[in-house]
This record gives sequence, C-alpha cells and structure tokens, in this order.
Amino acid sequence: MAAAASSSFLKIGSSISSHLSQSPQIRPFSLSLSPPPGLLFLNRRPATALKQSGHGRRRRAATVTNSVAQERPAVDMDERVQKVHSIVEFDEALKQAKSRLVVVEYAASNSDQSKRIYPFMVGLSKACSDVNFLLVMGDESEELKALCAREKVDRVPHFTFYKNMEKIHEEDAIGPDELVGDVLYYGDNDAPIHQLHSREDVESLIRQHKADGKLIVLDVGLKHCGPCVKVYPTVVKLSKQMDNVVFARMNGDENESCMQFLKEMEVIQVPTFVFVRDGVLLGRYVGSGKGELIGEILRYQGVRVT
Repeated sequence: MAAAASSSFLKIGSSISSHLSQSPQIRPFSLSLSPPPGLLFLNRRPATALKQSGHGRRRRAATVTNSVAQERPAVDMDERVQKVHSIVEFDEALKQAKSRLVVVEYAASNSDQSKRIYPFMVGLSKACSDVNFLLVMGDESEELKALCAREKVDRVPHFTFYKNMEKIHEEDAIGPDELVGDVLYYGDNDAPIHQLHSREDVESLIRQHKADGKLIVLDVGLKHCGPCVKVYPTVVKLSKQMDNVVFARMNGDENESCMQFLKEMEVIQVPTFVFVRDGVLLGRYVGSGKGELIGEILRYQGVRVT
C-alpha cells in the first residue's frame, strides 16, 4: 500500500488510486449498479430441484404431491420461526414486519439440505431478535406451491430476504456460515457500525471524530456482493471489540448520492475499506480477507504487524 496521503479527506474528487491495495488471493467484486444475477449465488452447494409443472413459464415452481409433508424439520416450542400455511399469512407477515428484515426459508419435505440447514435458522432466530424468520414448506399444499411460483422459487432450500415487503436478496443451497453472514449484512444488528447513506453522512462522521484522533474504517460495498457479505461478520465482531476505532458502512448502490460518492473516490472494486484519521485519508484495503483486514487496521493503529 502506498504512503499516507497528506491532503484532507474532505476534499472530495482528488485522485486516491495510489492507495489501492489488493491481496493476490482475493477477487473483489467489480463495481456495478446492477450485478449480473448469477453473482448473487456465490459459493453454491447443489440444491434440490423442485419438480416443474407443465405450464410454459421460464422459471416454474414445484409440482409435488397434494399430501401434507410428513417429514418436516424438527421444531422447538420456543422457536421464533413462523410457519406459513397460506399466501395471505405470508403477505401479512411481510406487511407487519415493515422495515424489519424478514428471512424466508423455502423448503420441502424431501430435501435433506432443508432439514440440515433448518436447525441453524432456528438458532439464528433466537440470537437475532430484530429479524423475523419464516418457513414455507413448498410441498405442503397447492397454495404454497403457488406461493413458490409467485416468488420464483424452483429449488430448495432457498432463502429470500425482504424489507418493506420488497425482495432485497436471495440465495439457494447456502450453508450456516453464509446464512449468518447474510443476516448480519442485511439485518439491523446492534453492532456499533454507523450506517451512511450519502456523501454528507461521510463528511459529518469525519468531522465528529476529527478532534478525538480515532481511526475511521469505512466499509464500502454493494447490496448484492458476495465478498462484502463474507467479510461483514468480521467487521461486526471488530466493531464490538475495538472501542478506539470507528466503523462505518456504505452501500454504493443504495442511491445516486452513494454511487456518485464512490465514483468521486475512485472506488472500482468492493469491498473497499477506507481508513481516515483527523480528516486525512490514510489509505485503503480492497478485498475480503479477514486476516488482511485486521492487519491493516492494526497497522493504522500503530501496531507493528510481523
């Protein structure tokens, strides 16, 4: 990584490309307002394909038996996962959640992967009280098959994330680590991470900490970025452990202001971590390597890393 910049970070628009640093093992996500759909499904495990109906739709949901599934995942009496049995119930659950994150697992009784991942979702539901969890058994009834078709789910287990009744992310055949990362990334967790939504938010945060000498770590990503999701649990953990560091986050594709800020800062790959102290840009790290990120933070904290 290049030497620290001497110009003020608040002077937006100056070239900072010399501060790019990228680990050869990392393949960051290229910046794009509309990532190709395939990039939403990184690190896939083979999913169970639902049987297709005879209708001529491009993406069709399962045609399964009308009988109620006999082998549902085991459940606890005190779990926070809501079982959905109708379209009305599903829509009402999304409506009542409002701006809270809603995580929906679409499963089937004949899917071993659904059975394996479900206990992890139950545990996650107990740990994340600010997130709502729903379970839809796609082979329970014709109505739930229709719901899967409406939501364009043709493989299970399939996880879809909603806010304000809108689909914000979806993945299929993911494991426990990916599920935890997704919930942290898209949820409203209690981690002390400042959520920034504009260039003005960034400048305001820098002004607040210009006098206290704290290092600011700005995590810049995109909504549908696999590497961004992968590294975010590490960012959450560090934010809770490092009281002398200020952590912040911005999704470049959240709005036009954020995207314009990224262009002015010459951010071309995500995740990019920008390091600022006393209103001065120190450098940046590009990538999702946990060890590399921790090393960079310690380095800018003055800790010698060998």
